[in-house]
Amino acid sequence: MSSIDVYILGQKYTIKGDAPEEHIQKIAAFVDAKIKEVYNTAPNVAPLKASILAALNIADELHRLKIEQDNITRHIEERTKVLSGLFET
Repeated sequence: MSSIDVYILGQKYTIKGDAPEEHIQKIAAFVDAKIKEVYNTAPNVAPLKASILAALNIADELHRLKIEQDNITRHIEERTKVLSGLFET
């Protein structure tokens, strides 16, 4: 397990984990960008509130992608059943 320093809103955070450093840096940059998006729309918001709003935005994005993934998986499974039925005699 290694320690990696990342910066979010100019604050240094030391992250410990098994993931490659590049991955952790990308995730930190993503979070930083999401918080900055909140600041772009509401520049006077407190840092904690901006972080919570960014977390909600990220959770919403994840939830929508999971629903989309489930729909795609269900569609593939339905198509697979139809196609495999064509080969059964």
